Amino acid sequence: MTPDDPTRLGRRDRKKRQTRAALAAAALRLVAERGLDQVTVEEISEAADVSSRTFFNYFPSKDDALVGDTDADRDTVLRALAAVPAEQPALEALRRAFAEVVTEVQGDAELSLLRMRVVTQYPVLLARLISGNAVTERALVEATAVRTGLPPEHGYPALVVAVAGAALRTALIRWATGGGAGSLTALLDEAFTAVAAGLPDPRTP
Repeated sequence: MTPDDPTRLGRRDRKKRQTRAALAAAALRLVAERGLDQVTVEEISEAADVSSRTFFNYFPSKDDALVGDTDADRDTVLRALAAVPAEQPALEALRRAFAEVVTEVQGDAELSLLRMRVVTQYPVLLARLISGNAVTERALVEATAVRTGLPPEHGYPALVVAVAGAALRTALIRWATGGGAGSLTALLDEAFTAVAAGLPDPRTP
């Protein structure tokens, strides 16, 4: 097996993902137990059974480990959006793109719920997450403008991305409020179905 053998590279990549996940999980659990200011990088590294040097190979800071990899999440949703056939309406294309992210979130429900709880508890972490989400939203607006043949400054791409983002957040909040019970994908579909129908008033016969 040569150094460039895909099997070896695949194992190496899986090992890196496992180490990154272990560090994030250790950071979240320690902060949930002790508080943000009472946990150090050294303690996180020890809990994940790696060195502090290894920690910094994966995360620039403790806060980055807690918030998660917003860059990777952005890449995931943009790749998923690009894979949706061009003839699909913009709102449906965004729903399909978000569905891939939602699948990953529900795939590790315990850690996802813990991250949501920890991040919303500390303003400094929430601000970092919001900043990352704003970058993602701008990227989605640009991608949606390309899909629709509109200039990025046109109102439609920004509006449809904002509405789709609201549907995603609504589904995530409902799922988290229910302790992760039920299907997050179903909640996402429900939110997008309501938006696509024009949000009819439920009191209307």
